[in-house]
Amino acid sequence: MIEPFVKRRGPATPGSIPDVLQMFVNEVRFYREVAPIVGVRVPACIRAEEEAGATLLLLENLSEWSPGAEPLQAARLLDTLHARWEGRIDDRWSWLRPPAAAAELVGHMFDATWPSLERRPECTSTVLAFGRRLVGRIPEADRLAARSGPETLVHGDASLRNMRTSPAGEVAFLDWEDVGIGPGVYDLAWLLVSSVDRHQWKDTIAAYGDTTGLRDALPSAAAQGFFSLADTPVDSGVALAWVQRIEEAARRIR
Repeated sequence: MIEPFVKRRGPATPGSIPDVLQMFVNEVRFYREVAPIVGVRVPACIRAEEEAGATLLLLENLSEWSPGAEPLQAARLLDTLHARWEGRIDDRWSWLRPPAAAAELVGHMFDATWPSLERRPECTSTVLAFGRRLVGRIPEADRLAARSGPETLVHGDASLRNMRTSPAGEVAFLDWEDVGIGPGVYDLAWLLVSSVDRHQWKDTIAAYGDTTGLRDALPSAAAQGFFSLADTPVDSGVALAWVQRIEEAARRIR
């Protein structure tokens, strides 16, 4: 028998993004209140506890499933999730945070990170120009993303690394710390920027369906991509992949 997956978090550091957004506590709330009816496959929850900001989750262990998912299938499942909850979020889940809840803080972090990103040798002229346009404008980009479509339940970090695929082809969504309320197209934007080779963007976008507003969601998603690029080794394959996806985002919003 496979032991449950244990996810234990101490209280978030005061003033940090997890603290401002109550990420750890909200994941416990998600598994208690939303997961049973969410409409997509998530790990079964055995135990969900929170005390003074510290959290404990005992979840179904999906370690025998394959990491990731096929991008087109991931896009279709995101569409299923978003269609299910569009216009149906009510006061039951008042704790769900809205888009741009930490826009000012994220903006300060981006502006502080940009000088080191600007020196990265992998960055193309297109990526550098895109990043420079975002300096001082992250709150504006986040507010634009927040208006990019109808409100629904969003995963918030719908990258392929937060998905698993069973031997039978079933896909589960993991890591709901960023769950919130907002335009579903933002989940698609982050799936593309975080995970999908640029040559697959067209088919992945088509698999999602109605992508009205995607152009408005991409700058905010790309900003998060720049943060991820900053955390990768210089000139690594992972870094080059981030640059290529950010460049594709820049190309699509021209």
